[in-house]
Amino acid sequence: MERERYQLDLCSNIPVTFCLCPNRFSLLLLEPGEVYFEDFSVNLLKPVIADETRRVGRLKLCSKSLVYDPRDVSQPIVKMPFKECRDISIPPVSLQMRETNILTISCDQHIEMLENNTIAPYRFRDEPMQFIFEFNYVRVDDCLTKISQLYRASSLQPCEQNSMIATIVYSRHNRLKFDLLWLEDVCEEVIIDFQVDEIAPLVVNPGRLLLSSKAIYFQPYNNIHPYLVKRIRLSDITSFLKRRFLLRQVGLDIQWKTHEKTDQLYVSFRRDSDREAFYEATRKQEEFTYTDPEPESMILKWQNGLISNYDYLLYLNRRADRTFQDLTQYPVFPWVISDYKSDHLDLTNPKTFRDLKKPIGALNPERLERLIERYEEMAKPKFLYGSHYSTPGFVLFYLVRKYPKLMLCLCYGKFDHPDRMFNKVEEVFNNCLNNMSDFKELIPEFYDTEAKGDFLVNASKINFGCRADGTAVNDVILPPWAKNSPEVFVKTMREALESEYVSQNLHHWIDLIFGYKQQGQEAVEARNLFYFLCYEGAVDLDEVTDMAHRHALEVQISEFGQIPNQLFTRPHVPRVVTNPQASALSPSVPKSPENEVMPLLMDLTLKVKYQAHKDVITSVVVDGTNIISTGKDGVLKCYDFVKQKQLRSVRVTSMPISSCIKLPGANVVVLGSWDNTIMSYDLDYGRTINKIAAHDDAVSCLVYIDSLGLVVSGSWDCSVKIWKGFSSDSSSSFRMSESMKAYLSLEDKVGCLDARCNDAKINVVIGNDLGEIILWTLDVSIVNKCPDPSENTDHSAILSTTSPICGISFNGDGTKVAFCDEMGIFRVIYISDHRTGTVIFQRELCSSTFTCLNWSLNETQVLVGDDQGQIHVWDVWCGKMFSELEAYSGPIWYITRTKDKKKIITAGCDSKCETCIKVWSANYDEDDNLLL
Repeated sequence: MERERYQLDLCSNIPVTFCLCPNRFSLLLLEPGEVYFEDFSVNLLKPVIADETRRVGRLKLCSKSLVYDPRDVSQPIVKMPFKECRDISIPPVSLQMRETNILTISCDQHIEMLENNTIAPYRFRDEPMQFIFEFNYVRVDDCLTKISQLYRASSLQPCEQNSMIATIVYSRHNRLKFDLLWLEDVCEEVIIDFQVDEIAPLVVNPGRLLLSSKAIYFQPYNNIHPYLVKRIRLSDITSFLKRRFLLRQVGLDIQWKTHEKTDQLYVSFRRDSDREAFYEATRKQEEFTYTDPEPESMILKWQNGLISNYDYLLYLNRRADRTFQDLTQYPVFPWVISDYKSDHLDLTNPKTFRDLKKPIGALNPERLERLIERYEEMAKPKFLYGSHYSTPGFVLFYLVRKYPKLMLCLCYGKFDHPDRMFNKVEEVFNNCLNNMSDFKELIPEFYDTEAKGDFLVNASKINFGCRADGTAVNDVILPPWAKNSPEVFVKTMREALESEYVSQNLHHWIDLIFGYKQQGQEAVEARNLFYFLCYEGAVDLDEVTDMAHRHALEVQISEFGQIPNQLFTRPHVPRVVTNPQASALSPSVPKSPENEVMPLLMDLTLKVKYQAHKDVITSVVVDGTNIISTGKDGVLKCYDFVKQKQLRSVRVTSMPISSCIKLPGANVVVLGSWDNTIMSYDLDYGRTINKIAAHDDAVSCLVYIDSLGLVVSGSWDCSVKIWKGFSSDSSSSFRMSESMKAYLSLEDKVGCLDARCNDAKINVVIGNDLGEIILWTLDVSIVNKCPDPSENTDHSAILSTTSPICGISFNGDGTKVAFCDEMGIFRVIYISDHRTGTVIFQRELCSSTFTCLNWSLNETQVLVGDDQGQIHVWDVWCGKMFSELEAYSGPIWYITRTKDKKKIITAGCDSKCETCIKVWSANYDEDDNLLL
């Protein structure tokens, strides 16, 4: 046995081992992909330095080399690659040496690292050398057997060597067992276990991930960590997320908290099926208390200014599988400033900023023209940019001063040429604009004010060499406006990121990196096309059986860079910017509940309740103090809720009335009926003015566009029509052929709709029984035209669900649509200039389904009714449910509000099938002095 000392792992109470000697060795000293197996206590007998007779240290057995780590830190770590070794053997007895437990290694080249424990480029000694090691606690014969296998593999061709090493690794790791004594108690049951790789920047470390009924255990297959096994109690887990690794869905990210400390384990499985099996088995355990949080609606929070641009970009990177643990998928941030020459930076001048609508490769028109010429002459698969905007090399290009060991690992023991290093910010930006192979974006550290720009300073005083002009590479040269201060530089970069200009345009850059312009034809048109191996799905590595080819593909994928997961397939919503003239020297703070008087509905107080109809109430309209309602009983009712007196109750038709709208300026309502008709009814005279056979099936919904005097009708005959001519004048004639101004034919029954007129355009949003949300856009000029169906077909399905839509409504400016379906899912979507819809808010009920909805005061909230009688108040500024109210014992059918927004009117069913209408006083946030 090796001599060891023990210490308890604080998170698991399991003994962990430490070597007696200080350990400078790390996996970063090995080749990328090289595996470290075990080490042995040895004495170096030859070569001898000065008066030493022997040097104590440890000999590390790795898949492609032997590494000697001396205890004396003034001496270098020596790496002996197997491919440079001429002989590894036990010396013959004829040497007449006292030591019999020795091993000789003869090599043509060896590598010296970390001499005097100083970070510096490795020394490659190209001279024959013989090393003689005495093994202290193990028999050299046993060690030589293990070493010889790997030594023989080094003589093969690269593809054969990799295959043989993989076989050796598999065999060795299969012999390593999990000690059941590591389980917490005797009642703990082993559920499942898999071989995995622990992922850290530039290294992978193999081990076993085991699930028990109470914990997850990670057992590394070597002693690189100061513990034998790490225990993660299921009850301590705070995050449990699937991740992507090398463009394959095989990653798992586990975070947990113990003793006020948060820890993380990021692993990759051999196959996606293994990851899925482990993930599902973990979630089934009783001790696993973590539940996936509801979507936090970060889009809405960002859009409304509740989180910063910086935090939102970090969130998008996390969602897109970008992580600080994996340099091949490091978080990516945009260049936003284009001025690195001025003494003063004017953040109110748009010329200060980079055009965020274009990828970095398209900012220079002349370079882009040359790239397009090359693209057009290229064979398929074509690409515009041969390098990516984020690769491990680019990340460490920026971070070499902070993490020099990572750069030495990536560049095989060397730093980059001094003239090619990150020496000056202005030079790097200019290179990204002009160089035919440089299109890199930035990393979060450029905007991280907490770190104060520490990555820009050569704090370790590393000798990176001298440039061609004799200047030593030291700290990064900053723009004049940074006043030679990394802290000022990062602070100014952050202010620029949060400025009005960036807030107005950041969604365009998001479309390029995370959104709909990332792939496909949209990427081609946006000049945003990269090498095909950058995209997930370009190749299935699990189907590649040739080890050499697979290894080559993995290297290419990691070196070319990886496109983030596509988060959005429709244009991203813009941020709300309320004061474009405001100074950008401080972060942009759009209108929000924190900085503007914006009352929030706290609760509702019941004021009036009255029984209305004998059947389902289908529509409620408020006109001053009067409530007009219709029902499936064919009755029209009018009620004064102040005097609490019924004014009119009349059976208009023998068929159910589906909807009702009030015409302004007169006491006339327009009704839609299941008898396929639309009629005008005069409340003063108690008679029908106009009645037309508007559709071929029941009229399901009506909406009135006040500014244009238009009525929009939807029907079960799968059509939507727009009418002009319904009048309060009882003497007016109604000619159907002249009054229908537009017609739209659809694929299924129309259940609900809403309409808005903005910027000379009429937008009609339609929900049908197929679960589709359809946007129909028309020009207002139709008001003065006769109908021509060929001119009124500009419509598209902006979203599809799996359940009929039961409620839909525009917000005031027509940029957002709230809707709910019969599956109990409520969504808010943003309508972009491209007439597409992006879901920015979504919630689902588990025990009930939604039935109706309406926007609340200032349209920061949506009131949604369900079939259990609850009113849910959703705050779409913050993306959360603000309150719930038990309004009825049965379903709620309709929600509306008074014009002054001080009263909420609901229609629903109470006990004993009693249909009733209730008038509620809306109580708002007392902090805004609007408690009503």
